[in-house]
Amino acid sequence: MKNLKITGLIVSAGKSGRMGNFKPLMDYKGETFLQKIVLNLNTVCEKIIIVTGFKSEILQKETIKIFNNKSEKFLNDKVQFVENENYEKGMFTSLQKGLSVIGNCNWVLYHFVDQPGLPQEFYIDFVDQIDNIHNWIQPSYDNRNGHPVLFNAEVIDLILNSDKNLNLRELSKIACVKKKSWECYYKNILQDIDTQEDYLESINPVD
Repeated sequence: MKNLKITGLIVSAGKSGRMGNFKPLMDYKGETFLQKIVLNLNTVCEKIIIVTGFKSEILQKETIKIFNNKSEKFLNDKVQFVENENYEKGMFTSLQKGLSVIGNCNWVLYHFVDQPGLPQEFYIDFVDQIDNIHNWIQPSYDNRNGHPVLFNAEVIDLILNSDKNLNLRELSKIACVKKKSWECYYKNILQDIDTQEDYLESINPVD
């Protein structure tokens, strides 16, 4: 599957209420959560959309400043911020907001901001799973489905035309969704950093 246009879509709109700190700008091994994910997506994506909500202006300003300081010139050309004014109505509204400005692409790599722990190799291996049969690809570890998720233009249209009160789990059960589960060895696909305890565990994992 060569010459595919893949767009990264990061949802970074929530209040980080259970964490007590603003997750997108928290440090994760020397980089912010959002910075880490953007750099990873840059390896496989032609374009990256960041959906903001809570502290939208601060998040955009600080992220641009971080990349400018590190001379990451791709930011202005490749990264687009879009604000979801209705972010408090649920994550599905942020997904729809991001997809509404997606433009021309074959696949979307849909990513949560609380998963900064995946290595760049994961993303390369993940997009290698794209085929002509499935329109939804989800990684699995130890038979447990995780994130991020890849879906194609057919699923994009389905999401955009769905009720905002729906969620992805319900949508994935619709008959036209042809799912592929990729059993991988990247345990961090199950990562979900919501609390200080989760954060400390992610920095210093205990096996």
